[in-house]
Amino acid sequence: MQPKTIIFIGPQGSGKGTQIEKLKNILETKDSGRRVVDIQTGRRFRALAAKQETFAESKVATTLDSGSLQPDFLVAVLWGQAMIDQLDDKSHLLIDGFPRTVAQVADLEDAFKFFERTAVEVINLETPEAVVRQRMYSRARNDDTDASIEERLRWYREDTLPLVEYYRKRPDTTVHDIDGTDTIDGVHSQILSALKLN
Repeated sequence: MQPKTIIFIGPQGSGKGTQIEKLKNILETKDSGRRVVDIQTGRRFRALAAKQETFAESKVATTLDSGSLQPDFLVAVLWGQAMIDQLDDKSHLLIDGFPRTVAQVADLEDAFKFFERTAVEVINLETPEAVVRQRMYSRARNDDTDASIEERLRWYREDTLPLVEYYRKRPDTTVHDIDGTDTIDGVHSQILSALKLN
């Protein structure tokens, strides 16, 4: 199996984190000789916000509570450092949480060039807003307020969703459209089929 580079795109509440964990387990089982590097930006930001020991961490917490996008420089620092620390030429790479803006695409392309990652697969979790609203309310996370949920859906719709079309046109890239309304196991099965891992 060749090293895989897989980007997960979908609104918050579409199940990206859950599906990355399930896919990571499959890759570790099927290809145990390789490390699986999963970079989940949202999880890293929530860890920073939980500390609140520095001014930056407090600012991250405030931004999370409002549902606003984190600044591009901070996103690049988090995932850039994770790649530097963990990625080698044999690793599988699973990405969630970036790119979220056009500016972040340029940064990620620079990273792909540096790490010699040409072939990319995108898992596009197509999940209606009504469904992700319901899921976010049911998970009862502190930052899932009415205002923050609507703000996150707005920036996903305006800033992130158009990036799917960028990846459809990007050379050496395959976009897999996945029905995110399916059950967790159903979505997982769709992903495995799309990636030819079942």
